[in-house]
Amino acid sequence: MRSSGALPDAFAAPPSPSAGTPRPLPDIVLDLIPRPGEPVPRDAALLLLRRQLGRIQSRVQEAFEEHALSGLTAARMLGELTDGLIFAIHAYTLAQVAPEQGEPGANPFAATTEPPFVLAATGGYGRGVLGPYSDIDLLFLSDRPLGPRGRRAVEFMLYLLWDLGLKVGHATRSIHECLEDARTDATIQTALLDGRFLAGDQAVFARFEEAFAGARQDWGIGQFLAAKRAERAARHKRYGDSPYLVEPHLKEGRGGLRDIQTMYWLARYAFGVKRMPELVGPDSPGGGLLTAREARAFKRAWDFLWTVRFHLHYVTGRAEERLTFDLQPVVGARMGYTRHGKQDGVERFMKHLFLTARDVVRLSRLLEPAIERAALGLPAVSRPSDAALTAAGVAVADGKLLFAPDRVVEDDPAIMLRLVRAARDRGMELHPLAHRALIRSAHRAQALRGDTEASTLFLDILTGRDSARWMRVLNEVGFLSRFIPDWARIVGLMQFDTYHVFTVEEHTIEAIAVLNQLEQGELDEAAPVASELVGQVHSRRALYVAVLLHDIAKGRGGDHSEIGAGLALEICPRLGLAPEETETVSWLVLNHLLVSQTAFKRDIDDPKTILDIAEVVQSPERLRLLLVLTVADMRAVGPKVWNGWKATLLRELYWRVAEVLAGGLSVPERDVRVARAKQAAAAMLEDQPKEAVEHFLSLGYPGYWLSFDPESHARHAAMIREAEVTGAPLSVSTRVLEARAVTEVTVYCSDHPGLFSRIAGALAVAGATIVDARIHTMTNGMALDTLWVQDAQSTTGGGAFDASHKLARLSVLIEQALSGRLNLVQEIRKVRREPARLRAVQVPGRVVIDNFASNTHTVIELNGRDRPGLLHDVTAAISEQGLQIASAHITTYGVRAVDVFYVKDVFGLKIENERKLASLRAALLAAIGGPTEDASAD
Repeated sequence: MRSSGALPDAFAAPPSPSAGTPRPLPDIVLDLIPRPGEPVPRDAALLLLRRQLGRIQSRVQEAFEEHALSGLTAARMLGELTDGLIFAIHAYTLAQVAPEQGEPGANPFAATTEPPFVLAATGGYGRGVLGPYSDIDLLFLSDRPLGPRGRRAVEFMLYLLWDLGLKVGHATRSIHECLEDARTDATIQTALLDGRFLAGDQAVFARFEEAFAGARQDWGIGQFLAAKRAERAARHKRYGDSPYLVEPHLKEGRGGLRDIQTMYWLARYAFGVKRMPELVGPDSPGGGLLTAREARAFKRAWDFLWTVRFHLHYVTGRAEERLTFDLQPVVGARMGYTRHGKQDGVERFMKHLFLTARDVVRLSRLLEPAIERAALGLPAVSRPSDAALTAAGVAVADGKLLFAPDRVVEDDPAIMLRLVRAARDRGMELHPLAHRALIRSAHRAQALRGDTEASTLFLDILTGRDSARWMRVLNEVGFLSRFIPDWARIVGLMQFDTYHVFTVEEHTIEAIAVLNQLEQGELDEAAPVASELVGQVHSRRALYVAVLLHDIAKGRGGDHSEIGAGLALEICPRLGLAPEETETVSWLVLNHLLVSQTAFKRDIDDPKTILDIAEVVQSPERLRLLLVLTVADMRAVGPKVWNGWKATLLRELYWRVAEVLAGGLSVPERDVRVARAKQAAAAMLEDQPKEAVEHFLSLGYPGYWLSFDPESHARHAAMIREAEVTGAPLSVSTRVLEARAVTEVTVYCSDHPGLFSRIAGALAVAGATIVDARIHTMTNGMALDTLWVQDAQSTTGGGAFDASHKLARLSVLIEQALSGRLNLVQEIRKVRREPARLRAVQVPGRVVIDNFASNTHTVIELNGRDRPGLLHDVTAAISEQGLQIASAHITTYGVRAVDVFYVKDVFGLKIENERKLASLRAALLAAIGGPTEDASAD
């Protein structure tokens, strides 16, 4: 800074907080006003200010990206440097305000008719922290409403700020107006809490602070606290009520920056403190609401979130607050997170972020009730009339439960579980002070491992009414991680994909919530079979523990099902489960993906598929347990995963396996089943001429008769008969199946190589997603292909393709594709692509060829990134290899597609020649865009 000559009082810099004397003026002030009363022209001033703003922004960015500054330090540095810029603009503004005629050179606010005003910062800027693209919130404050010159000065300054490209939030109020507006508006109260003097008449600001402090005392903290809680609840509902969403909102989401700010506002409102360390120690306001360790935890969370936010702003070049999939690897790499063991750098980074969000939630639950009670007084604690509560060491305050004053958790750690069980049994809330005590006492849960009473209490809570709610409480306060050490390894663990919406432990608690819903009959319509079976299981405790542990081994590398089954053998005895229950839990964890993978990846009309799963399950009880566990697991993944089609597949698989188990693990011979199917079809066609029925029965090969029910056979007969009568080369029929949330599309035409590929391409252009398919060549050389599709643009994640105009267009597109009048490659390119934020998720291509899953077909499983036209490309590659597709099973997990095809060669045999298999694998990898290395599992 260079020295300066004297300036009029109106241009005086803010006094030093420590010395109370003017600090040196920023150089920019002397550039803007080289001589008192002679400011440079506005255009020249704007150029100078733009250069200064650019220097400020680049200086902070360079220091931050060189890791010389943490996020919080950078935010404070940016705020401080912006102070100098705003002060210079203020000084220049005052120098530019024209005095009245007849008063040349006069101080524009020297006249008594013009009240002096002060420029104050509010919002984040008022707290002295700024993000790279944050708004600058200003308050023009005066003792009484501004006169014409004051209003002219405010307008001049604002236009200058806007011309600099700054986003400015502003208000012009007198002290009286501030208090009147704030009286019933907590948002204005909050803004004024952040008020910080920048420039002007400091005496005005001092009078405001004194008046506002008095007003706060009169209003009381109760109304402010209630408003902040309501605001927070609405914010969480909008941006995510869980701190573990895989694309979190850094600022407004639960456990984000705004939650920390809320604690600061409450402390500032109640005690006038400006920093969390001021609440540490017995002599602090409130008598020591925080320990030094907790204050440091607040600072770490604050600093870490600000660091992530700075990187996010610089990477995107805008005020972006949502950490989307495409930004997570970039920000994680900038922060130095690299692969460590089995975890990618991005997963390590996100785990740190989620653990930080969890800490913010815990610290908020710890501090908020302490502020409330310090400000309003301790609650009136009463001994309950219920003798059981008294015996449990529980008391009542404000109609909520908390620990009795004479009970110490250190001496009786199991009281934590007794408190939770008491709240559940009586339908009561935990008192905020109880949450505070649980958080501070959670480490005592280590002493409860293997304790008989604690295990009994825990299992009672886990298997009782509304157990997901209470498991979430135990997780949030940190009890679960101490009680079950392996649980701590999945806390905050995310999977870098677009399929899972929650972190692993939050997904697990959601699965318990689904189990609660099934038992309470809330999912009778969405999952009728599971809702019925859940009441029939005999191993109820084992089911709940299996849901709790089904993903306990994720993040360790290897097969999490196998590792988890081993962990279950260790954990279950410590929880007090009997040996047979332990064995059941371990088996369920090992096989918790068996039903879903079979239903969605295999042909459940193939007898071997049913026999294979029946051989693994062996018992009707295990089948019931496995189906209920599967439904809970799937519905807990996210709102768009479950749909009617998947529910139908699971239901059909269950009944077929149950039928086999009931019959002693046997199925009728293929010829017998075909004969029965033909008899049922003939019965449905009894009103038709005998010759027509016999003709239809002669058309289908055995695979066709075993793939459909009699009603479908009757519809096909009518479709074929009409095509033969009219001589139509192509027939397309669509049928919306609302119960299954799919649309059935049936195509009957002359068979030729690549037919299914062209149909798949036409459906992709139409905006339909194929979820299952049956492809049959009839004895007359015609193809009868049946495909079940859903709407790719459906907001519900899997609705039927049912709009009439879409169905009409779909039929036209199929006809155009088969006649060659539609350029499929060109049209598929026009189909809407996925959002940019999803492109960062990598899905390596993989081909698995299995000759053991079916007795009659080679089964090909493809894993790759989903995209419009993927099915067209891979089926074209299969056809080019000279293979016939018998059925296709299509599943997507976020951006990952898993497509399974049952195929034969032109002679109707499996493909077993090694050279042919290698050629097929290479062609398919090229089609899905995957690597070319050997990925088979023959």
